[in-house]
Amino acid sequence: MSALSLIYAALFYAATALFVVGLALKIRRYAAIPAPLKIPTTPAPTTRGGVALRMLREVVFFESLFKSSKWTWGFGWLFHAALLLVILRHFRYFQQPVWEPIVWVQPFGLYAGFAMVAGLAGLWARRFLVDRVRYISTPSDHLHLALLVAIGLSGLGMRFVAPTDIVALKAFMLGLMRLDIQPLPADPLLLLHLTLVAVLMIVFPISKLLHAPGLFFSPTRMQVDNPREARHVASWAAALDK
Repeated sequence: MSALSLIYAALFYAATALFVVGLALKIRRYAAIPAPLKIPTTPAPTTRGGVALRMLREVVFFESLFKSSKWTWGFGWLFHAALLLVILRHFRYFQQPVWEPIVWVQPFGLYAGFAMVAGLAGLWARRFLVDRVRYISTPSDHLHLALLVAIGLSGLGMRFVAPTDIVALKAFMLGLMRLDIQPLPADPLLLLHLTLVAVLMIVFPISKLLHAPGLFFSPTRMQVDNPREARHVASWAAALDK
């Protein structure tokens, strides 16, 4: 077994561990933070079923972003929808045999890579062209976007510019899952792509990209608007009442 294969196997084992453990710890922290006030953004639903429907619209359609900024919503929704297709397309590297829905999504996922990069380009341009957004943008905001763009471009490059041995790549990925390390192709563009993906996995739990699970713990979205019907008491305040 080559040193290259062992290095990348170790990299992805470490990145996966950091991603899973870091994400679990963050979610645990979000769940433990008390919400002392009723602060759902109005108009807000008055039942749990209404909250579930609101969250569904927020997750699928980005409802609040649509109301706030149509341009940001357009680029943001394009990026996330394309990213979902790209991720689904990549599932074929971790399955044998490949599930039928994943086979069906392959052509859509292929060209979704272009839409993903286009959406990221629009979101990145917004941080330069919109004064109020440029003012609050930090170096980390630009680095996150640069990382995602680089992942997208390197992935497209492997498909349309410098194709790699996808059979050997799939064998390597399946080997990682089975703790049976297989040879990894030494194509520079592939190695760059895999390195960038590993970096994304490592920084995800400590970055602003964590807004994905964080949305489900936002009191402005998850609370029922019933302050007159039921008294809201945070867990720590309830303990003081005893």
